[in-house]
Amino acid sequence: MEINRLSQLRGRAYENMLAIATCNYPEGKPDCNGHSTLFDGVAYAPDAEGSRDTCVMEAGAEPGVYLGSLDMDMLREYRKHEVHGNAFRRPELYGALICERVDEPFKRNERRI
Repeated sequence: MEINRLSQLRGRAYENMLAIATCNYPEGKPDCNGHSTLFDGVAYAPDAEGSRDTCVMEAGAEPGVYLGSLDMDMLREYRKHEVHGNAFRRPELYGALICERVDEPFKRNERRI
């Protein structure tokens, strides 16, 4: 769990307005450094000015049991009022994302000078 992976998790929680919890092996295991996390996905709390950090808990590198607490009522309320939600979903366009067909690259007959 390094800065880029943690940024990805923070971004996915924000984009999808959901909580994401991760568990990682402690430092000393191959390719591991601890830093298990909990992100709540609520970027704008009703009583806060501006955005807030969605990271509720980040463990250290050492082994242990870490607890994080989620305010599920706040998350549910946030999902009802925030702009992402279902308002801008366009499932009729998802076909292009899952299509297995590969088309030739676009070619132009004329060229710019």
